[in-house]
Amino acid sequence: MILDKWQEEVLEAEGNICLCSGRQVGKSEIIALKTARFVSKSRKSVLIISPTEEQAELMLSKVIGHLHDIDPKIIKSGKDKPTKHKLLLKNGSLVMTKAVGQYGTGARGLTMDVVVPDECAYLPESIWAAITPMLLTTGGVLWLLSTPNAQEGYFYQAYTNADFGFKTFHVNSEEVAEGRPEPMRSRMLEYLAREKARMSPMEYAQQYLAQFQEELGQLFSDKLIGEVQTLDRVPFEPGTYYLGVDVARMGGDETTFEILELKDKKFYQRENITQKYTLTTETISKILELNHQYNFKMIYIDDGGLGVAVFDQILNHPKTRNKVTAINNASRSLEFDTNRKRKLLKEDLYMNFKALLEKQDLFLLKDPTIAMSLKSIMVEHDLQNQNIKIYGRYSHITEGLIRAAWSNHSTRLNLWCR
Repeated sequence: MILDKWQEEVLEAEGNICLCSGRQVGKSEIIALKTARFVSKSRKSVLIISPTEEQAELMLSKVIGHLHDIDPKIIKSGKDKPTKHKLLLKNGSLVMTKAVGQYGTGARGLTMDVVVPDECAYLPESIWAAITPMLLTTGGVLWLLSTPNAQEGYFYQAYTNADFGFKTFHVNSEEVAEGRPEPMRSRMLEYLAREKARMSPMEYAQQYLAQFQEELGQLFSDKLIGEVQTLDRVPFEPGTYYLGVDVARMGGDETTFEILELKDKKFYQRENITQKYTLTTETISKILELNHQYNFKMIYIDDGGLGVAVFDQILNHPKTRNKVTAINNASRSLEFDTNRKRKLLKEDLYMNFKALLEKQDLFLLKDPTIAMSLKSIMVEHDLQNQNIKIYGRYSHITEGLIRAAWSNHSTRLNLWCR
């Protein structure tokens, strides 16, 4: 493994570290290598946490890979062989992943030498009270790594406040790309150029230059997320259901299906389904399968990019043609009355959804992937033009939810539909 200079510095750093970096620079890889070397030398315990189990499991798999490179014989086998959640070494070391949940209750009572919160800027703030006591008796340390989010919270304070006692690292994606050998250098720079053209300057600075932006803030506060994530999954019963679908873009990896039930004038999320790397035909089949079970009153689909093929097929299917509406975050005509029209924008969808949450007219499932998606949604304030822009790194679940939640307008507005 050929390391960048900053990766070598992270590898050798001792004590609490805080790694603030742009995307796709290799921050998870170097922390995984650091973890592998740490546990291979003597009996140590490391806990990896992340906003989702899947992310933490991916980090653990990287640790296992590096241990194979160091000495595969050190890894226990047989009944103690590695799982998705736990790695045991013959020297007594333990590396584990844990779903901490919305309040960190899943991690209480553990004692660790190192805790590795991956993408920790997207973790709910309430979990830190559960994490830090794990290190008290061992004199253990935190290895924080994330891209920036809002100018608030534990990660921001650890990075900016010297009193927190962290050795900090700032890693810029452009600088990393410039230092890579060809042809990787050219590929990375071309990719970054496309991203810069696609994003606003603030969004690009946050995601790739690893800069906290004063004009950016979370659209959904941690407090609001905690107040509305109150639901457990319940057995299906007949009712009035709405489906919001966010179709993976070209090159994207997840399509989401968000199901809301309208009951006593309030909305309740009944299911959050994600499918990875699906074909268009598979997405269509899933919508028809869900419609057969839930008999949706309305289906709202993102018809941008690959979604247009999904929308066209659902629109032409006899079971769904009268209940499907396309909403793709682009301008759509909304007819309030015969004399006045305006456009439906992405901001309308988000602010409608936020209003429902704030009025407690919509409640969501207690699912960490939903919390991560909501927490990632940023609002950018353009003070000069008095505009806002809304976007998020893990927006796919929220994008499905804002479409399903638009059903509260279905009896009042005539959405333009092709």
